[in-house]
Amino acid sequence: MSEAATTVNAQITDSVTQVNTKVVGETPAMAMGNLLMSTSHALSNSAHNATTAQQQGQITMQAATVQGINSLMSVGSAVIGRTSEEIIEKG
Repeated sequence: MSEAATTVNAQITDSVTQVNTKVVGETPAMAMGNLLMSTSHALSNSAHNATTAQQQGQITMQAATVQGINSLMSVGSAVIGRTSEEIIEKG
């Protein structure tokens, strides 16, 4: 083989070296950007889950309050119904 076939142009080696240096130099910034994106995504998911849990808890508490009030209100009518039944039976 001739000498010309085994040598590489200096401009090519310089461009490859520059690209490799650029990639190595950008790696920490890319890694930090990925970390910050993942962290912000996780935090936004946790905030959304907390809001949803609070809403569902409020609905459950409201339903329990309504059931309690319904029970309290029906106690009076049950007593009146029993009293009326006893009066009718004895009358």
